[in-house]
Amino acid sequence: MTPIQRLSKVSPTKAFIVALVVMIAGLFLPGIVGAALLAVLAVGLIALTFTTWPVQTPSTRVLRLLILSLLIAVIVAKAL
Repeated sequence: MTPIQRLSKVSPTKAFIVALVVMIAGLFLPGIVGAALLAVLAVGLIALTFTTWPVQTPSTRVLRLLILSLLIAVIVAKAL
């Protein structure tokens, strides 16, 4: 089973809760530890964004890129 097939079987609610917990932990943990957790989240979001890129509308693409840019800015700020 490919990763995409496994991902399609995950409940959207569970995926949202896991992503939310990782994001909150990354924001509240200090320094490089928090930045590392946020980086893991960013890598997952980048993979998901570019996997689904062909079926996204242009406005969705812009929004996702904006969110990823903000997340990367937060990662850099926490790492410094």
